[in-house]
Amino acid sequence: MNRIEPTVTPTRDEAGGRSLLVLFTLTSFVSAFLLFLIQPMFTKMVLPILGGSPSVWAVALVFFQSALLAGYAYAHLLTRLFPLRTGSFVHVGVLVVAVFFLPIAVPESWQEPPLDWPYLWQLGLYAVAIGVPFLTVAANAPLLQAWFAGTGHARSADPYFLYAASNFGSFLALMGYPFLFEPVAGVSALSVYWSIGFGLLGFLLLGCMASAGWFKTTVIVPPVGIANDDFGDVLGRPTWRQRFGWIALAFVPAGLLTAFTTHLSTDIASAPLLWVVPLALYLLTFVVVFRRLPATVVRGIAVLHLAAVVLALLQLSQSEHDNWFVSSSFGFAAFVMTGLMAHRALYESRPATRFLTEFYLLMSLGGALGGLFAALIAPTIFSEVFEYPLLLALSVACRPVFVGWRFSRNDLALALLIVTAGAAAIFWGPLLNQFGVPAWGWGLTPLIVAIFVVVVVATWRMPLAQLASALVIWAAVSLLPSGVMSGNAQRSYFGVYRVSQSTDGGHNVLTHGTTLHGAQRLQKADEPKIDVTVPGTYYYPESPMARVVASVRTTLFQQVRRGRYGVVGLGAGSLACLSKPGERWRFFEIDPLMVKIAAYSGYFTYIGNCQPQPDFVLGDARLTLSRENAAYFDLLIIDAFTSDAVPVHLMTAEALKLYADKIAPDGVALLHISNRYLDLEGVIAATMARVPELKALIIEDFDANGTYDQTNSTVAVFAKNQYRLDTFRTLPGARDPKGAGLAPWTDDSSDVFMPLLSKLRGTGS
Repeated sequence: MNRIEPTVTPTRDEAGGRSLLVLFTLTSFVSAFLLFLIQPMFTKMVLPILGGSPSVWAVALVFFQSALLAGYAYAHLLTRLFPLRTGSFVHVGVLVVAVFFLPIAVPESWQEPPLDWPYLWQLGLYAVAIGVPFLTVAANAPLLQAWFAGTGHARSADPYFLYAASNFGSFLALMGYPFLFEPVAGVSALSVYWSIGFGLLGFLLLGCMASAGWFKTTVIVPPVGIANDDFGDVLGRPTWRQRFGWIALAFVPAGLLTAFTTHLSTDIASAPLLWVVPLALYLLTFVVVFRRLPATVVRGIAVLHLAAVVLALLQLSQSEHDNWFVSSSFGFAAFVMTGLMAHRALYESRPATRFLTEFYLLMSLGGALGGLFAALIAPTIFSEVFEYPLLLALSVACRPVFVGWRFSRNDLALALLIVTAGAAAIFWGPLLNQFGVPAWGWGLTPLIVAIFVVVVVATWRMPLAQLASALVIWAAVSLLPSGVMSGNAQRSYFGVYRVSQSTDGGHNVLTHGTTLHGAQRLQKADEPKIDVTVPGTYYYPESPMARVVASVRTTLFQQVRRGRYGVVGLGAGSLACLSKPGERWRFFEIDPLMVKIAAYSGYFTYIGNCQPQPDFVLGDARLTLSRENAAYFDLLIIDAFTSDAVPVHLMTAEALKLYADKIAPDGVALLHISNRYLDLEGVIAATMARVPELKALIIEDFDANGTYDQTNSTVAVFAKNQYRLDTFRTLPGARDPKGAGLAPWTDDSSDVFMPLLSKLRGTGS
């Protein structure tokens, strides 16, 4: 359906029109910039209180999406209940109220979360601390467009282009926060700057209100011969089918944003700041397509979208010829083209300005539901990241032709036939494969998927059949062996854990995404009996961690003490077998599923053999350690990994001071800093200047053979005095930390980008 715009005749000069356009565009930009700056800024503030677990970020995302929905609902009600001028003054009053909640900070009465079920408490904290300012700023995007529609400007009948300006502001805030704003200023200073920006936004909004009188009332003339349902405001209201379409078109790309990011970090690469790239691309898709485009460009987007999606699904269907570069390239292409296609379909189905706020309200509802599905619902119903191929399949329904298509009985019959054939192929395919059906080195799943990819392309002009074919492909990659269905996976709120056997069948291996969490040698029937209490990977008997444990034990033996040991991060439970009878070992683990796998699944026996009565403490380490007695531990081992890095909040100056408080006067803290992406040694060297109560030493392993029995590792050892630290200098690979000119990490500011560059350049450790 081609949208024909109304004709609008302005009554003022072109210079005034340009000034008005610049003012509203700038205000939209600043509003979105502040909106996307407050999100990571406040979340960084609460990390020391709530910990750095993924659940904190997921709950924060739920709040932000819900608050955005509330802001759009407020804007919609404001335009429906009050005349435009009256509603604008009401909004100014809300702006004044929001000033009393500035500067942004964690309230003093909200400094201690409850021990049980802190999620509702976190939502309450966000609502109390930033709820009013966030809602006020969030409402500006639809309100500004509604105000602009009332100015009588030449473009006032189609103000949706301002949404592109908003998303460009969001993009710059998102990209600037981790790379510029936090590293340079820190969150405390950013809170002050945000308040100043909020004041500037208030003046810009007043300017927009005043400028509404620059133009006299204009006459909007609808085109002749347009059916009532083709131009909603002047000739008809949006139908419920259109409203549902707005929700669905926002649901798919918003859900895919979270699902693709999860897939990227789980199955392809666990790199720091990886989440920034998909979110930035998601915002840019709005900038690109939420404006007038030639019809040839729109058709090109539709063709490229379908090509990218089927290639991505084909890639997911196989694991025999996997390549991280190819996988990520196809995934990024499908993700970006889905965003362009769905958001273009939203733009082309936009209503007239009378229904503008309703349009954004329903679009926000779809985005919130998509994020909720991918972030909270999918991890509870799928054992692996099956929501990613599901949303890719659903994206074929995001073409504008699908939104306006009226399905016939023939369409429905063909779709049912395709689903039936797909079910038969998925059920009977593995049986046929046993009889030697050729797979040409690719496996059965790619063959089934390839057949239905042909059907997807062939049904280009039959949207319902095309959607049915895509859903069959999703079922195939989710039920048959594929790149997202590797078997024996368990999923929790904190990620996907896989227990697999090594290629030689000699080890059970535990991975979290692409990060190794431990391995244990298996007793083979044709081998001599092995000692299954000997840990492997980073913990083998000659590893830096094992040598530090042995050195601490020797010192305690001289003092006729058995010692108290704390371990943050359980993994496969390997460290349990570095213990000796009579010692007290306490394990701090954030994920109950990890405890189940390590201690009770039967895949690993380290805990059962070496700590038959384990002492587990569940929760984020910053929170649970803070409740331990001061000077309690003789050795405190921090061995927590996420995205192939120690969680940032466990490496800040405040965290190191916490460790110093919890170790005995002659105690030792050990931090596992093995990492493929970040120069964590350089961070340690820089941060030590903020922690005078500790001295640091680096121990690097050069002797491991690189197998699951022996994995190279690097650790940082801390002690309260130089004499105690010097007792470890005789260990192989011991040296002082190498500085790399990096900034120290604190709870207020932790620059991840420069350590990433330092590692890539090889200028650091």
